[in-house]
Amino acid sequence: MNQLSDRLNRLTPSATLAMSQKSSELKAQGVDVINMSVGEPDFNTPEAIKEAAKKAIDENYSKYSPVAGYPALRNAIASKLKNENDLKYTANQITVANGAKQSVCNTVMCLVNEGDEVIIPAPYWVSYPQMVKLADGTPITIYAGIDQDFKITPAQLEAAITPKTKALILCSPSNPTGSVYSKNELEDLAKVIAKHPDMFVIADEIYEHINYIGKHESIAQFKEIKDRVIIINGVSKAYAMTGWRIGFAAGPEWIIKGINKLQGQYTSGPSSVSQKAAEAAYTGSQQCVEDMRKAFERRRDLIVKLAKEIPGLEVNVPQGAFYLFPKCDSFYGKSYGDRKINNSNDLAMFLLEVGHVATVGGDSFGAPDCFRMSYATSDENIEEAMKRIKRALSLLK
Repeated sequence: MNQLSDRLNRLTPSATLAMSQKSSELKAQGVDVINMSVGEPDFNTPEAIKEAAKKAIDENYSKYSPVAGYPALRNAIASKLKNENDLKYTANQITVANGAKQSVCNTVMCLVNEGDEVIIPAPYWVSYPQMVKLADGTPITIYAGIDQDFKITPAQLEAAITPKTKALILCSPSNPTGSVYSKNELEDLAKVIAKHPDMFVIADEIYEHINYIGKHESIAQFKEIKDRVIIINGVSKAYAMTGWRIGFAAGPEWIIKGINKLQGQYTSGPSSVSQKAAEAAYTGSQQCVEDMRKAFERRRDLIVKLAKEIPGLEVNVPQGAFYLFPKCDSFYGKSYGDRKINNSNDLAMFLLEVGHVATVGGDSFGAPDCFRMSYATSDENIEEAMKRIKRALSLLK
């Protein structure tokens, strides 16, 4: 008997984590699988950051931390926002959580009431609509296809806004597409948002530093809407610190106080040692960030080149993050033996079981004509994976 709450039954499991689990199961059976399903840098956390964590342990940073995070870390984040983004926030306008994922969910839970609508551009990260449902809100998706580089237009945004609209969740650079909004594109969206004074923006900027077109642009820079923007960011992608679980939200103090109220009853403050490591990440040399960015850019160029050589895939050139999101619907309706490809999830399962490459179907990203590959892996793995994908897709008739 299913006695789980209605709230939980509304949710669907994370497709990215499910695919990673299937990949691990095949590997355990001795199958040589290349895993391109998870969005995780393959680099180790830089040494200086690890040393700061060891020092924190030796200095007995082993007690409960403040709910909002240590003041030293929040001040370091405020300095980062000022120096890198020219955005002024005080420590009281910043709160630290167990990863950017929790920071997004905290913000949604603090802003959204039952029946409120939250606009989510698609393709989207799999968890956004689920978080909105968890808050009893209604996700409203705007689809932007490969023909518009997976970016919504101001006209699309305006058309989606209703009296029930509470927020827009905007991710740039984007997971799953790697698309990056330019300053002009963000300014045009901000002009639309400015006309709707009850609407907020949750700006997920976790991939800020994995950017191949120069300076990152934040939608919080536009004064007419800054007091309605909540920036979400963290250390996981830029500093290869996914397992340390440190993210933050920066925004109007009343919202941050609300998040602290929620977090105080929910998880309390994040890991003390991880916070000291994150403080070192933000205050130390940023050369490690640039070194990893260059490596990702090289891999981006490699995977795009190889994907363009595969008949039937339509590929754009991602400008950030570490994902490729090819259009693959030309394979729908094709078969291999008794296996028929009806959708992107079928294709992803075919690539896993026949090609031995783990990817993620686009359905859970709100883009059923595409699938996602993470190129946060070695050049050798990328070359071998693309060979396998090309060979497997050639079997479909």
